Amino acid sequence: TAFLNNISHEIRTPFNGILGFLSIIQDSDLTNSERDEYIDLINKSAYRLMNTINNIVEISQIQAGQMNLTASETNIKSLTDELFDHFKTDAESRGLEFTINNDLPDSLDCIFTDRIKLKTILSILIGNAIKFTKEGSIEFGCDLVETRHALSLRFFVKDTGIGISENKQQVIFERFMQADVSNTRQFEGSGIGLSISTAYVKMLGGKIWVESEEGKGSVFYFTIPYIVEPEEKNDVKNVVSAEGAENEVNPEGSGLKILIVEDDQSSAKFVTLIVRKFSKEVLMVSNGLEAVKACRENPDIVLVLMDIQMPEMNGYEATRQIRQFNKEVIIIAQTAFGLTGDREKAMDAGCNDYISKPIKKDEFMELMQKYLKK
Repeated sequence: TAFLNNISHEIRTPFNGILGFLSIIQDSDLTNSERDEYIDLINKSAYRLMNTINNIVEISQIQAGQMNLTASETNIKSLTDELFDHFKTDAESRGLEFTINNDLPDSLDCIFTDRIKLKTILSILIGNAIKFTKEGSIEFGCDLVETRHALSLRFFVKDTGIGISENKQQVIFERFMQADVSNTRQFEGSGIGLSISTAYVKMLGGKIWVESEEGKGSVFYFTIPYIVEPEEKNDVKNVVSAEGAENEVNPEGSGLKILIVEDDQSSAKFVTLIVRKFSKEVLMVSNGLEAVKACRENPDIVLVLMDIQMPEMNGYEATRQIRQFNKEVIIIAQTAFGLTGDREKAMDAGCNDYISKPIKKDEFMELMQKYLKK
């Protein structure tokens, strides 16, 4: 009951901000600075809502046993540096000292693991540390340890935050449980993050634990096996040629033809407004069958923005059929699923890249520049 009440709160609160400020910005008496401030609050509420939905869907997939491991060569230093850059601004804006401690030598820095799940685990732990630390410092990193006569990577996230009482230190790892489930709790959040981390650590073959003292901070640890060679060689190759992804084109005024495959009218309108900068001709269809037909009849299409869930034929199957006669066209999957493993499904089907909804304009523009560059 506490979990359901909390989820209701985590969904309704940002919705209140979105709908409330949308009604206010329609007021013509607002100054430009006021309008910008309210738009910023709408964006923050929308991303908070999206994060809650992502966590609910993620834990549902885990409970249904639908999560699969996708191991690949992972550079730990590159991954931890990426996370440091991502969270640094947030931590420092709260007046926190934020540091990284990676003791791995360069020769031991690459392992085979599921990079996406490892990044998710660390993101949740670092995000929690920032949220629950009002002052002081946060440090994260990893080292090499021996566990059960085998080598493991041990990651840690240390904070000087509120800490966790001893009787709650096991409860927080359970699904739908939080250390504070009262109506007076000080911190927002769905309470799903640590259960997702715990499930992923177990899937990766490791364990997770916490050392904490209430009022003095916490250190979260987890280990994963140190595997330097893949268990099985994967000989499956993407059907998209490198040449097709690197064609040099000029997006500005060159008359590029772009196909938008989207069954939702508002999403199609949004994408069309963005790609107009890159193209003089935009074709639009609403399902996979029409997409295959459009690509057959228009071999000069340079880019296809492919929705995944559509009537008649989904985006995966449409991409496979297009690849049978056109291996050069750039196909970017766009999907509202946004789940772990969806990127791999898109790439396996023959897509060059993937972007999840809700689409952020800046990220979308970067993707366009990547593939439609001079």
